[in-house]
Amino acid sequence: MDTQEVERQFIALITANQQVIYKVCYVYATDDYTLEELYQETVINLWKAFPKFRGDSKISTWIYRIGMNTCISYFRKSSSELRTIPISFDLGVSLTYEDSDKNYYLQELYRMINKLGKLERALVLLWLEERSYQEISDILGISKNNVAVKLNRIKEKLKTMSNQ
Repeated sequence: MDTQEVERQFIALITANQQVIYKVCYVYATDDYTLEELYQETVINLWKAFPKFRGDSKISTWIYRIGMNTCISYFRKSSSELRTIPISFDLGVSLTYEDSDKNYYLQELYRMINKLGKLERALVLLWLEERSYQEISDILGISKNNVAVKLNRIKEKLKTMSNQ
């Protein structure tokens, strides 16, 4: 396959999965600048890994895994403290609803999710994306049973946070 064809396929892949990449980066971003940095780093890492993708997993699983690893590595390197950020900035992805009650609850949910640890945030993101336990397991490299146990603990943690 020639270089132009590889580039065309990659651009199509990024275009089709742009919202997924932004969602992963958003969970870890501390502000607009960091969001864009994470997005760019993720796309660069996807480009580097693209020739090696063998199709052993779904393309979305591969994108999630690289995206999450990129975000976690970014913060490990910079060792900056994560802060909660407002959900209202424009990602090109709608994360709000017109109904003000739904919008309020969505903002509260993201506020609470931002207080979770890195792995917990990744689990919740994938669960909210309605990924199967097996797919979450494949993306995060933990057992399917561990996914179930951790999700139950996270749900309890979120319930506790919402009652405070």
